[in-house]
Amino acid sequence: MKSESQMYFNETQNRKNNLLAFSEGWISIGVNILLFGLKLWAGIVSGSVAIIADAWHTLTDSVSSVIVLIGVKVSKKPPDKRHPFGHGRAELISTLFIAFFLGWVAIHFAAESIEKLKHNEPADFGTFAIIVTIVSVVLKEALARYAFWVSRKIGFKSMKADGWHHRTDAISSLVILIGILFGRLYWWVDGVLGLAVSVMILYSGYKIMQEAVSSLLGEKAKPDLMEKIKRIADSVTEMDIHIHDLRLHDYVNHKELTCHIVLPKDMSLEDAHEITTQIEDRIFKETLIETTIHCEPRDLTSKDK
Repeated sequence: MKSESQMYFNETQNRKNNLLAFSEGWISIGVNILLFGLKLWAGIVSGSVAIIADAWHTLTDSVSSVIVLIGVKVSKKPPDKRHPFGHGRAELISTLFIAFFLGWVAIHFAAESIEKLKHNEPADFGTFAIIVTIVSVVLKEALARYAFWVSRKIGFKSMKADGWHHRTDAISSLVILIGILFGRLYWWVDGVLGLAVSVMILYSGYKIMQEAVSSLLGEKAKPDLMEKIKRIADSVTEMDIHIHDLRLHDYVNHKELTCHIVLPKDMSLEDAHEITTQIEDRIFKETLIETTIHCEPRDLTSKDK
């Protein structure tokens, strides 16, 4: 059973994580809408289909940020009768949606690049278009770095996916900038680089989807984490408790561990409870993992466990 301190810590930590996630989402939406307006204006003024397409690409980033906000909103709902372990994995589902968006952007961008190679139609790029494109590269890379930082801070995969969406937009804007600067010398530069970026975006979407699906299916805990938990458990008592059968369950907002330990068969229930509680508290303090321990009498435990 969770202690009051564990429940309070989890609630406080989740509140901080959600605040960071919401701030990233709303900042992304605001900046993307601003960039969409500037890019659309620059595209219309210059007559550039590439910049107009990039403007709509930027707007899709706002959609992915909305998906992130919805995922965070659902994931922070408390456990209920139908979902006793909470709703944290809703955040993984939102990550899948973003991966699908990246795939759609990659296909759309590849089609645009092929059209450019088939029909070389020069655009009248001016200073305004160049400035807007440079601003877009800088702001989108800044958003990507912020999203990656939030992802590392709170462990939300949807934040990482959103960061990659920002970065692909920054790269696509960079490709357009290269096309503006060198397009007059080499008409095929923009189209070829566009195809290369499309492949990169598609691969990023695939990796994000693969990671989210793997988490949904359930992953084996990392060996170094299991070794750390064993060391923590062994440090609580001088007895050989032989911790084994460790099973880690990741619910995004929190992790739960079940394991077995070996105690003397003549130990009182009160003493066994005291030891298991100390181990559970120590594991939570050092790893933030909630642990449930099953005790086995020593003479009923096989030597090969």
